[in-house]
Amino acid sequence: MSSFVTRVASPSVFAYSISKGAINTLTHTLAQQLGARGITVNAILPGIINTEMNAETLGNRDGQKYAAGLSTFNRWGEPNDIADIVGFLSSSDSRWITGELIDASGGSCL
Repeated sequence: MSSFVTRVASPSVFAYSISKGAINTLTHTLAQQLGARGITVNAILPGIINTEMNAETLGNRDGQKYAAGLSTFNRWGEPNDIADIVGFLSSSDSRWITGELIDASGGSCL
């Protein structure tokens, strides 16, 4: 699991952004190395999701307004939004998708 913070400058979460950027590079490398074995490797880049990690932001009106305003859908993400993508990528329906960084930020980086 990566993050949409790898697509924007995020100095307040510098170390987090760098670690997620490493996942992006690892995704590309492993996809190339494991493809011959029929193994697909992809990373999901969630935006602000209603999880414990974002409890402080989503715990007040200003934070909720900020989080919803980032998305073109004018809402923050829910865990099921990401779980559905994981389910698809884990299924044989995604067998031709590999090495992809899948933005799941609700359009926050458009």
